[in-house]
Amino acid sequence: MISSPKAIAARRTSVELLLSNHNKNCQQCIKNDECELLYAAKQVGAREGMFVGSKSESFKDEIAPGIVRDTSKCILCGRCVVRCKQAHGISILGFEKRGFKTIVGPAGNLSFANSPCLQCGQCVLVCPTGALEEHSEISKVDQAFKNGKYVIVQTAPAVRAAIAEEFGAKIGTVATGKMVAALHRLGFYRVFDTNFGADLTIIEEANELLNRIKGEEALPQITSCSPGWINYCEFFYPQLLPYVSSCKSPHEMMGAIIKSYFAKKHNIDPKDIFVVSIMPCTAKKYEKQRPQNSVDGLQDVDAVLTTRELGRLIKRSGIVWNKLKDEEFDQHLLGEYSGAGAIFGVTGGVMEAAFRTAYFALEGKEYEKINFTEVRGLKGVREATVHMGGMDVKVAMASGMSYAKPLLYQIDTGTSPYTFIEIMFCPGGCVNGGSQPFVKTVFLPNEDDDILETYVQRERMSYIVKTKDKLYVNHTIILIYKNYIKSSLVSHVAKKLTNYFIQLLLKTGKDTKNKLINRGKFNPLFI
Repeated sequence: MISSPKAIAARRTSVELLLSNHNKNCQQCIKNDECELLYAAKQVGAREGMFVGSKSESFKDEIAPGIVRDTSKCILCGRCVVRCKQAHGISILGFEKRGFKTIVGPAGNLSFANSPCLQCGQCVLVCPTGALEEHSEISKVDQAFKNGKYVIVQTAPAVRAAIAEEFGAKIGTVATGKMVAALHRLGFYRVFDTNFGADLTIIEEANELLNRIKGEEALPQITSCSPGWINYCEFFYPQLLPYVSSCKSPHEMMGAIIKSYFAKKHNIDPKDIFVVSIMPCTAKKYEKQRPQNSVDGLQDVDAVLTTRELGRLIKRSGIVWNKLKDEEFDQHLLGEYSGAGAIFGVTGGVMEAAFRTAYFALEGKEYEKINFTEVRGLKGVREATVHMGGMDVKVAMASGMSYAKPLLYQIDTGTSPYTFIEIMFCPGGCVNGGSQPFVKTVFLPNEDDDILETYVQRERMSYIVKTKDKLYVNHTIILIYKNYIKSSLVSHVAKKLTNYFIQLLLKTGKDTKNKLINRGKFNPLFI
């Protein structure tokens, strides 16, 4: 019987053995109040100190920019191993050694920084304890305030759809207004929406797609907004880099515009501006460090905080979340955005927005179906065919590298039928990114079992009601291109602010592939 005294005692003993080998610095742990091990201990009535003796040798890997691994808190559950394999099919994590010396880590127990880890954070998302966590940059933000910098913050669309969960709200609660109000109270000089940068990305990617269709570069064009996907391409398919869009991701474009156009308009020295991005993705912490994501020696983005880190900042300040009244993003200069930019947070959104813009450029009218839903979805590869510019253009999307691999194989073998492909590294898109609030399945009511579906639905629903759903009504973007950037993908300013690292890599010549493969034992910090 599962409830017999013998069964109950066995479960209690098992948990007590886990506790005996566990680092109990709960007060400093990222999973404090959210630890599933302590939850299980309470459920079975486990007692502390029942088993006293030697503990497994432990260490802390803090080298990688995105993820920290602390083996003293690992309970060898294997969730991270399964998640890495299922989501991306690359199995970075596995069990090392045997018996009392068993640990979970990259092959050969290398650091995340010295393995082909893609820094996506999906392993962190499923870890029941504090064995895996994001590399916090809260102290960098604190120091910037202390140094008197103009600290400007931007938030990705997926963040507003999840931040309320950090304060006990039900999954699916959109809290844009409260989030903005909290950021204002935290003292940020300006609070901007990354959707503005997404609109810039849409224009650049759409124009690049049109140029590729004209035969100027290789097809299909693949999106470049997901840093996890870019890391994957460099590690495993470097020969496909010419197919990747040359555009920076939205938050990097936003950072570049803030430190150039915004700084110029406000007579601020760009060196005195400190840009903080609140992102649903730990890979963004690595992305900001790329030397290509800088202008005139200054990083576009200075610090990346996760949705979870934002929650900690707000709690630390003593702000009472439920008493906050809704406030709006700062509108001056960089505040306006379109509905097209908002859908970047879900799988298929980047392609949909850019493709609709390209369609308008070719046909002179909006695509009949405002919501290009054929490429939206949760699993597998989704595709659509649209007639534009006198031709049938086939597009596809995939989220999670397990599903993207067939698309990459087709490109590699010259058999791809597509013109444009969106790849989102995390299954379900940014709303299910590795930096989002922990989803503890043991704490959830039955109706919330399908977490991924809930995440995606809530992100879409929050923006479907927008009436301004055409990119070209963003008058601020139009003015910036007219008066500052001048023209997409043509002017010197546009190339400096919005083009990504691919063009630089391609200049290395025929040995590009070998240089990428051999860089620093797969260390993504060396390009």
